Order: sequence, then C-alpha cells, then structure tokens
Amino acid sequence: MSKKPTKPTRPVPAATKAKINPPKAAKVRAGLLGLALDHDDGHKRLTTGEQFVLVGGSEETHGRMTETVVKTFEELKRRHKRLESVEPKELAEILQASAPR
Repeated sequence: MSKKPTKPTRPVPAATKAKINPPKAAKVRAGLLGLALDHDDGHKRLTTGEQFVLVGGSEETHGRMTETVVKTFEELKRRHKRLESVEPKELAEILQASAPR
C-alpha cells in the first residue's frame, strides 16, 4: 500500500485567523460597593448580593446602606433596566432617591 503524499501546510496569517475566529465581545459587569467606617462596637458587618457588597459601618449605617441598595434594585427592576445598562447619572439619581430620609 502506498501512501498519498500530503500537502505541506503553511502557517495561517494572524489577519486571516481574526476573520475566521473574531474576538468575542467582552461581557459587561457591574456591581455596587458600599463601605462605611463608623463602627465602634467591634462587629464586622458584611452583606452581599448578586451585584453588591456592603462592608462595615455601625448597625444603623449598615442598615441604611442595605435599605438603599434594595430599593435601588427594585427601582431598576421597575424601570426594566439592569445595573450594567443604566447610565451613571441615572444610577446616582436612583441611589439618592432610594436612601432613607
């Protein structure tokens, strides 16, 4: 049995590879971070959610941060928006309106 001669392969230029396998679009990620430093009772408070982390603060301050974030995500849901897609100015307005008085 005779083998058929194989055709030599050439390296594929990078420009051609990019056309064959275009780079995937980067996923946009967003999250909120709340940080408070006004505790003096020795407790270490940490509250996490799918798109937020709240760290520190007195019991009152941590509670206010938690309430603000929960109301913010409720408002985003009401507006049919996700954190990744909302403009920073609009998010700031929502956060300010969501903060307990």
